[in-house]
Amino acid sequence: MNQRHVVLVSSSCTSSGYSVYSLQPPQMANPEKTPIQILHEYGTKTDSLPVYELEKAEGTAHQPTFIFNVTVGEITCTGQGFSKKAAKHRAAEAALKLLQVDCGSLAHIETENNGLSETSDQPNSVGILQELALQRAWHLPEYIVVMETGPVHRRQFTVTCRLESLSETGTGNSKKTAKKNAAERILAKLQTLSGSTEITWTPKPRVYLENLRNSTQEKVSLLRTCPLSIPNTDYVQMMADLSQEQGFDVTYYNVDELTVNGQYQCLAEMSTQPVTVYHGTGISRSNAYNDAAHSALQYIKIMASMK
Repeated sequence: MNQRHVVLVSSSCTSSGYSVYSLQPPQMANPEKTPIQILHEYGTKTDSLPVYELEKAEGTAHQPTFIFNVTVGEITCTGQGFSKKAAKHRAAEAALKLLQVDCGSLAHIETENNGLSETSDQPNSVGILQELALQRAWHLPEYIVVMETGPVHRRQFTVTCRLESLSETGTGNSKKTAKKNAAERILAKLQTLSGSTEITWTPKPRVYLENLRNSTQEKVSLLRTCPLSIPNTDYVQMMADLSQEQGFDVTYYNVDELTVNGQYQCLAEMSTQPVTVYHGTGISRSNAYNDAAHSALQYIKIMASMK
């Protein structure tokens, strides 16, 4: 069974193994390396690369709080911070404390395989994707469990993997399998976008929602004056035109389960900063997409009209 610990305020912990979240800056013995970098080195040498998962984002848009889990081998630790990076750092620091790892000890860890982790002679797609992100100085992949379905003995998990502006979903009978499948789909997309097995794709510049307030481009200006209440409007097309103008992507995900009223459901995800997700329902898949796009446009309109 996995052990679960939260980032410690001090070196002591409660009898339950849990303590209070700390929002203080992480303190490491070697200031030249971050907790994430040190934990990655440890994971590389022990053939167990750390995997980060966003558990929760709460608070207001101007003062968000993020909670991240990091899993290394059989342990899982949690960190909280006012940014995703800070939360990941604190989760990594908690894992290092639990593993009793410092920079000097890394050189003495023996391993038969200093490369990427493999299982049954198959590459570990989660590890490969994380290694790629570190090599290219990209943001680390994020894994979010978006759905759990089925009875307890036949549980099915759906996990979304986000890497820069890309997003893919994988399913499996365990969270680990679903993560692996999502990571494999991201790697396949990277190869497709690169036009070969050698990945040459570079991420688009991040589009910050706050910047839309000062935009004078055509689609944003039109959105500010558009009532968004005209029947039979193709909001999916409006969303596509706006995203193309502003340089972000919109991805629609089907939700297998129907609503209590028997309607279809979907999620629309915008690759903005921060990433935002909208829910839609309708009597058909296309109607659900249109409803989700309508919600997204309403939010963007509010953001773009704020002074």
